[in-house]
Amino acid sequence: MTADPTKTTADMPRVSHAATLPAFAAPELALIVPTFNERGNLREVLRQVAAALGDVSWELIFVDDSSPDGTAALAQEIGREDPRVRCIHRIGRRGLSGACIEGFLATSAPIMAVMDADLQHDATLLGRMLEKLRATNADLVIASRYSDGGSATAGFSKFRGFASRLSTAIARLATGVAVTDPMSGYFMIRRAAFVPLAPGLASEGFKILFDILATARGKLKIEEVTYSFSARQEGASKFDTQNILDFLGLILSKMSGGVVPVRFLSFALIGSAGIVVHLAALGVLTASGFTFGKAQAAAALIAMTSNFYLNNLTTYRDRRLKGLAAVSGLFMFYVICSIGFLSNVGAASYLFIHSVDRYIAGFVGSLIGAVWNFTLSNMIMWRK
Repeated sequence: MTADPTKTTADMPRVSHAATLPAFAAPELALIVPTFNERGNLREVLRQVAAALGDVSWELIFVDDSSPDGTAALAQEIGREDPRVRCIHRIGRRGLSGACIEGFLATSAPIMAVMDADLQHDATLLGRMLEKLRATNADLVIASRYSDGGSATAGFSKFRGFASRLSTAIARLATGVAVTDPMSGYFMIRRAAFVPLAPGLASEGFKILFDILATARGKLKIEEVTYSFSARQEGASKFDTQNILDFLGLILSKMSGGVVPVRFLSFALIGSAGIVVHLAALGVLTASGFTFGKAQAAAALIAMTSNFYLNNLTTYRDRRLKGLAAVSGLFMFYVICSIGFLSNVGAASYLFIHSVDRYIAGFVGSLIGAVWNFTLSNMIMWRK
C-alpha cells in the first residue's frame, strides 16, 4: 500500500507519546553529592539516603572531578542498578562550587540539596530539612554546626576548627545575613530560588552556600536545623591554603560587585611574592660577579618563571597546563609580563611627572601591570 500523496502531515493521526512511556514519579528532591577519590563511600551514601528519605521521590547525582580511584565508574555502575542514581563525570574541571552548580542545573527537581560523600553529613537530617522547607515555605534550609546543640569537633582538627570558626565569622559579616553557619556544606534550596542566582555564582572555590547568600543579598527566606559534623570515613580533605585564598578572593569579588575576579587575589599575591624572588635572585647574582644589568635581566626572568609555575599549580590548578602546553604558556607569560612591566613603569612615570605622589604613582602603576598580566593570562594561557 502506498501513501496518499494528497494528504499532509496535518491529516495524519496524532500518536500520544506519553501513553507509551512507563509510569514513574518525577523526583521532588535532587541530592547533589560532589566526589573526589571517594569510591569506597558511594554505596553507603546511597544506603543512608534511601533509608532517610523513605517514600519521598528523589534522585541522587554524583558529580565527580575525574577521580583517579574510579569513583565515576562505580557511580555509573550503581546508576545502572538503581535508576534514581546518576553521575556527572567532569573532565578538566575542578572545584566543589562548580560541581554543585553543575549538579543543580542538571536536574529538574523543584527542591535540591548538597551533601558530602565522605559521610561527615548526617543523612537522617534530609527528611527534617525537607519537612521544614515544606512547612515554612522557606527558600533555603541550612544544616548548622553552630546553632544550639550542634557540633563540629569530631570532624575537624584543631586548625580546621579554628579556620572554620574564623571563616564563619567573616562570612556572617560579609553577607550581613543572620545565620549561624553560612559556611555549611550541607543545605537544601528550592530550584526557583537558585536559578535566578546561578549566573552570579563563581565556579571557583569550595563554599557554594556563602556565595549563594552573598549573591542573594538577604532576599532568601532561610531556616536552620542543627546537626553534629562527623569524622571523615573515606577520601582526603579538599581543604588547603588555596581554598583560603579562594574564599578571600570570593569575598573581594562580592564586595566589588563581581568586578574583581575570584582568582585575582591569588594571582596578585603570587605576583607580590615574585618581587621577593626577584630581589633575592638579584642579590645572589650580583654577589656572584654579574654586572647589574645582566643580573637584573636574569632575576626578572627567574621571577616570571616562578610566578608562572606557582600560578599554574595554584591559581589555575583546575586549568593546569602540562607538557608542551606548559612550555608554550611559559614563553607567552614572559611576553605578557614584559608588556605589563612597561605599562607599570609608563603609567607610574606619567603620574609622577604630573605631580602625583611617588608612592601613589608607584601603586597605580603596579596595579595596572597586575591587571594587565592577570587579564591576558586569563584570556590566553589559562582560558576555559
